[in-house]
Amino acid sequence: MKFKIKQKILMEHLNNVIKGISTKNLIPTLNCIKFELTEEGLYLISTDNELAIKSFISNNEIEKIDEIGEILVSGRYIYDIIKKLDNEFVNIEEIIDSQVLITTDSSSFKLNCNNVHDFPEIDLEFTDKPIYIDKNVFKTTINQTIFATSMQESRPILTGINFKIKEDLIEVTATDSYRLSKKRIKLDSKVENDVDIIIPNRNLNEIVKLLNEDDEKLEMHIFNNKVIFKLKNLIIMTRLINGNYPDTNKLIPESFDLKIVVDLNSFYNAIDRASLLTNNEEKNIIKLETKKDIMIISSNIPEIGNVEEKLKINKNNDSEIKISFNSKYMMDAIRTFSSEEIELSFNGEIKPIIINYVNNDDLTQLILPIRTY
Repeated sequence: MKFKIKQKILMEHLNNVIKGISTKNLIPTLNCIKFELTEEGLYLISTDNELAIKSFISNNEIEKIDEIGEILVSGRYIYDIIKKLDNEFVNIEEIIDSQVLITTDSSSFKLNCNNVHDFPEIDLEFTDKPIYIDKNVFKTTINQTIFATSMQESRPILTGINFKIKEDLIEVTATDSYRLSKKRIKLDSKVENDVDIIIPNRNLNEIVKLLNEDDEKLEMHIFNNKVIFKLKNLIIMTRLINGNYPDTNKLIPESFDLKIVVDLNSFYNAIDRASLLTNNEEKNIIKLETKKDIMIISSNIPEIGNVEEKLKINKNNDSEIKISFNSKYMMDAIRTFSSEEIELSFNGEIKPIIINYVNNDDLTQLILPIRTY
């Protein structure tokens, strides 16, 4: 293998595949990036067996191809070397003794290669009928839900995001059993078969980082044990989490005793200030109380002090509410909304708090209260 390429172009694609290498695995090949040079161009491939990324550089973006071939080289070392080169062009050549030579006009590196045949076989074939979704909508949806997934490996199902697809509607759900986030997306066309899958949060987080801001459609190719996402020059495969996701629709009431509309920024900032006088032992507990058209946000830690914030609100009836909640959970939830106002719905002090856009339930956030009254 021997070719010449602009440093900037190679670095752009290395930035993609570096996200697929293993950071913990003791198997050396899973710490590597596979370079596969063909007449069509250069494929860069990485995997940790749970996530796989394949990035393609077309031959018209490569300055010169002298000899096709493939190598397997340490992902971290090749990434750091190319990143720090300050020349416009980079020469990469496989040499004897299983080494690769990386040169510019002023620099020269030799890196040992692994046996390319030890790299895992990755099946990146596509389905006949992919699901097409707006890339920016997908990215926003993950950002609005992923924070509610669990970090506890003891319940692996909750460390993923549940995708349910029926006809032309995708329902995306995340929960750690203390809070829940649900987003609904309308597709341009209907799917033939219903889908119910769980994608690991870690993999989705990496996928979102790979999505740029253009208007290219994202293809989802769904299989029994994996999903393949396809863009123009990028293919990403993620394994699925086995198991049945809990039926979270039962947690969201259809009717409420009280609904409150409040200014989003004022509500967020009031909780933010009130949480300054909380501590870990008290689980960042914030108290919310209504008195007519006033909402009182308060926190009281005897050894620290107390704080009280008042906000103007609009209620749908004369009912009042006293309820307590985790300030971090509430701030995480309301940060996902992009409107001036949000709607808070209540069914008493021990029932979940539901947060929506006003007159729109496409995005729903749920927080379990903390019993203090």
